Amino acid sequence: MVRIIGNFDIAEEVVQDSLLAALETWPEQGIPDRPGAWLMTTARRRAIDLLRRDHRYADKVALLERSTVNPDPPEADDRLRLIFTCCHPALATEAQVALTLRAVAGFTTQEIAAAFLVSEPTMAQRIVRAKRKIVEANIPYRVPQGPELVPRVDAVLAVLYLMFNEGYLSHSPATAMRRDLAEDAQWLTLLVDRLMPNQPEVLGLLALTMLNLARSAARFDAAGEMVLLPDQDRALWDRAKIAEGISTLERAGSMRAPGPYQLQAAIAAVHAESRSWQETDWPQIVRLYDALLGMSSSPVVRLNRAVALAQVAGPEVALGEVNDLAIALAGYHLLHSTRAELLDQLGEHQLAREARLRALELCQNPAERSLLERKLAG
Repeated sequence: MVRIIGNFDIAEEVVQDSLLAALETWPEQGIPDRPGAWLMTTARRRAIDLLRRDHRYADKVALLERSTVNPDPPEADDRLRLIFTCCHPALATEAQVALTLRAVAGFTTQEIAAAFLVSEPTMAQRIVRAKRKIVEANIPYRVPQGPELVPRVDAVLAVLYLMFNEGYLSHSPATAMRRDLAEDAQWLTLLVDRLMPNQPEVLGLLALTMLNLARSAARFDAAGEMVLLPDQDRALWDRAKIAEGISTLERAGSMRAPGPYQLQAAIAAVHAESRSWQETDWPQIVRLYDALLGMSSSPVVRLNRAVALAQVAGPEVALGEVNDLAIALAGYHLLHSTRAELLDQLGEHQLAREARLRALELCQNPAERSLLERKLAG
């Protein structure tokens, strides 16, 4: 609908209307043989009705009236077009990522705001401005070609990375992990790899998704409770997928153009190859985080480095690093839960409890909340 209409807001409205119509009619009439085609036909009719009221869209109405609905639309092609449209350089980088998460991945504004660590109203304004910019600048709905392609890939990978992270550990209070979303992000990364073969950072992100999903079966127990890495049953890890991820990372490394996704995949590979938590090569992980910080001064990366540093230099040194992030990550629940773990190791149990209570206030994920509650109770 975005491709045909050229307007995000109208496309979103008519698609929502078609979904509502499906919810109202399918329980009584049954699910049609081709649900996607039914939804597209309904959205097309709704778009015609809506656009007829505005003379500015006379050409779009004519196009919609002449168009036919493909019963099996090329989803991969359309989704790639939509991703690259949202990631046009005319938009600010953060707006590119936010709009793509909204339009392609179906994130709520609340989920996107949580991923960016900003308020929901701020994010809502950012998305509205991005949609308006696409319409006003007449940004084409297509995958760029030739020399245009490579400069656009950074924003696309940023979107897919955040999409994967939200699937792997959700910000939603309704579910702990959205595996379908994580696998969807991996599939889209594969599409980008086919479109742009031998791009090291594309391969780096692909390796990162493979290595993390390979360990996902051990992350939750039968009751849905989160199992932290030190306590995971590594026999549940998919060794074939780990080998595939490491092979993909080695392909990226052979190109000698290191980047942040390759470094994060390398950290995941060190964990994946370790036979136990105790045998993990922590000094190597710290060095990889140091290299990552050389490319990005992200406070979240610094927090993750502090977790590894605790295994090398002890909890007191790591706590100093975490405390330095108190302002930058004041609203981030993992800062407070990490701080609580370090305080416990130093025997500061009351301060640890206060930090966990703050983490619980900020945390939405049900499995993480349950883990925090168990630690508070214990």
